[in-house]
Amino acid sequence: MNHKIKFLVFFILGLVPFILSAQQVNKETFEWLKNHALSPDKYIIEKFQSNDVILLGEHHVVKENLLFLQEMIPILYQNRVYNIGMEFGASEFQNELDELVNAPDYDEEKAKAIMFAYNVAWGFQEYLDVYKAAWKLNRSLPDGARKFRILNLSYVFDWEKFNGKRTSESMRLVFNKGTVDKYRAEIIEKEIIGKNEKVLVLVGTPHAYTRYGSPYFKYNGDNFCDYDFDWLGNRLYKKYPEKVFNIILHQAFTQKENDNYFLISPSDGAIEQLMKQNSDKPAGFDLSGTPIGKLPDNSINSVCYENFTLEQYFDGYIFLKPLRELEGCTVINDFVNEQNFEYAVKNFPDPDWHEKIATLDDLKRFIKSNSERISIQYQGL
Repeated sequence: MNHKIKFLVFFILGLVPFILSAQQVNKETFEWLKNHALSPDKYIIEKFQSNDVILLGEHHVVKENLLFLQEMIPILYQNRVYNIGMEFGASEFQNELDELVNAPDYDEEKAKAIMFAYNVAWGFQEYLDVYKAAWKLNRSLPDGARKFRILNLSYVFDWEKFNGKRTSESMRLVFNKGTVDKYRAEIIEKEIIGKNEKVLVLVGTPHAYTRYGSPYFKYNGDNFCDYDFDWLGNRLYKKYPEKVFNIILHQAFTQKENDNYFLISPSDGAIEQLMKQNSDKPAGFDLSGTPIGKLPDNSINSVCYENFTLEQYFDGYIFLKPLRELEGCTVINDFVNEQNFEYAVKNFPDPDWHEKIATLDDLKRFIKSNSERISIQYQGL
């Protein structure tokens, strides 16, 4: 095959996703979007009219998601939603967090200490600034008014006891208060559902699954597949289907070829194409029972599912910006320092998934790389 033919073949193959997306985004789909989509804030508030727990599924460390969450705090409060739940925070430090967001003066060092206590590698400013946004609102309220609350949903994991192998015995030592999403579900039941409250919950995308079960290989399973329905959202939805609604924040999906994983645009680029036709305006819209929800998706999410579509994945969708414009969060340079480094190394999360951390510079580079990866990977989508 000569170079011209090779170039033509690769050019045509490269156009396939765009041709598919153009076929999927027909006039009916676009007209439905124009007539039914709301601004992201209004969409969330509308969903709180009939739900008590709204789960936002995020691709971690995307700056725009956290800025949006911060902007939602006064809007939630005006609409009698007084709580945000966050995956990144330990319940052992809930009292300290309550004190922080209700103090006369904001204490940035205390905010960093609260986050560090949960995850020694989560040094990203926009997550901390959710605390500050709650503090700003609370300081603006009149005396005696109800205060806004940030609810920590996790607990302190003991990674120092990890022996390097993931077995039930070793994981019980690390996760000494039990399965993480069971723990989170119990907090929401106790602090929100049991008190007739409402909460907007920010978690990594899988934790927000409700009707969808994440597939995995099972030797004795039908079609050699089985499905994990034990995520936070699954647990809540099973007990309170009328109270729980999940929304995915616009993000790249994952694809796999052989042993290689890489990011792709949702629905073969159809969502991006649809939003482009809508001038890339921020939007919130339903997936369940809608033309957009019927868009097929061939990412890794579709494994073990026949004719998989977006409405099987999430109830709703929020688009803030095109993928290529999303950025990684701002790194806090002194989040890990000489004073806390020894503790950080001993409690570095998921050490078997990453290169060994030996020095302070290693850990700082690791934190920085998590932010840079978002901007680099998303610019190519």
